[in-house]
Amino acid sequence: MNVGEVAALAGVTVRTLHHYDRIGLLSPSGRTAAGYRQYAPADLDRLHQVLLYRELGFPLEEVATLLDAPDADPEAHLRRQHRLLRARLERTQAMVAAVEKEMEARSMGISLTPEERFEVFGEHDPAQYEAEVEERWGETDAYAQSKRKTAAYTKDDWVRIKAEGADIEARFAAAMTDGVPADSDRAMDVAEEHRQQICRNFYDCPAEMHAGLGRMYVEDERFTAHYEEIAPGLAQYVSTAVQANAARQG
Repeated sequence: MNVGEVAALAGVTVRTLHHYDRIGLLSPSGRTAAGYRQYAPADLDRLHQVLLYRELGFPLEEVATLLDAPDADPEAHLRRQHRLLRARLERTQAMVAAVEKEMEARSMGISLTPEERFEVFGEHDPAQYEAEVEERWGETDAYAQSKRKTAAYTKDDWVRIKAEGADIEARFAAAMTDGVPADSDRAMDVAEEHRQQICRNFYDCPAEMHAGLGRMYVEDERFTAHYEEIAPGLAQYVSTAVQANAARQG
């Protein structure tokens, strides 16, 4: 093959091949009577190795040393390149995951660094549910309102919101532990604070919508698991209290 054909096949420029020839990295096996370069299959194999090492970040001088070593073994080269490519792939996948996480968080308006999100949310980062949330409620006014509000929140805001939620959950658990009925004034008052906390921090949540959330706490196993982790039976207790308060609101 002539130099133009090799360049087109390998996706490099003719100038690059000329440079490789000048520095002795890849010299064609033959020349035509007119002095034009001619590349044999063995030359193409070497070019393939050169380009792989270059893609992995090796300088040309080091590539030449690797390929021209007296004990150079084609299979050893392939094993080394495979190992290096796998390592690069793992790093790339980790970077992709980090970028996707940041995209999800930004789409929710959670403008925190990954470290801050972990400090605030731990393993329960709400960004992981964004696709589902958008699919279910993306066309609603509540979703748009929540996006607008949360877009401006800082780490301190999220810490405050999380603390408010934890306090309400603890008061629900205390009421249940004290044997107070879920439809009592005490439990319903906590439920009303829960509704107001949603209104302040996320979106307008009228009584009927709040009742729907209450039903979801026992219908969606993820919500149920969250409340059951705080205290066994709490999911049903909160659900009943929330729906009872919605009925009280009329």
